[in-house]
Amino acid sequence: MGDHAVNRFVEEVTVEPESIARAREAALELGADPISAAVGVQCATIAAVGRALNIVEIGTGGGVSGLWLLRGAPQATLTTIDVEPEHLAAARQAFAQAKVPPARARFITGRAAEVLPRMNEASYDIVLVDAEPEGVIEYVEHGLRLVRPGGTVLIPRVLAGGAVADPVKRDDVTTAYRSLIQEVAQSPAVLGALNTAREGLLQLTTLAHA
Repeated sequence: MGDHAVNRFVEEVTVEPESIARAREAALELGADPISAAVGVQCATIAAVGRALNIVEIGTGGGVSGLWLLRGAPQATLTTIDVEPEHLAAARQAFAQAKVPPARARFITGRAAEVLPRMNEASYDIVLVDAEPEGVIEYVEHGLRLVRPGGTVLIPRVLAGGAVADPVKRDDVTTAYRSLIQEVAQSPAVLGALNTAREGLLQLTTLAHA
């Protein structure tokens, strides 16, 4: 069975709640690019297992990723950062329609590179990095600073459409993702796990003793 057939099967057996499916439809109409349901449910599972209470996401995807994270950790407070006001507005509406209590979500409009340095280090359980790929290395570095020991940084889309596995592909985005994956594999400070379903999800969990 080929990769496409496997991905199609994974997507078919992943049940997306109505509130998230509705947010996805609105996000796509807006021109946002939300994470897939297969990656979303992985994020929800990680949030649930870690009993996350404080979450940051860089890039809203129109609210899809945030709703998945809060599905896994319904008691968490989510801070979502996006440079596009329209995407934040869509996320706010999606959260309201999903009946997420207003106190559980904080919306920040701005460039992550300017917002993240002002946030408290070692204060978050999960940081999801789903912003422009050109800044992925910088954002992951900020994410690893912001999560507590044992916290997790999640990076979807790291497969770059499969390009990272092709050594001939050497554009800036592919090279950044490939370098990130390779560096994580050699780092004694984190445990890195790469899931290849759909667009891929890199999970970096900091070691408490590091």
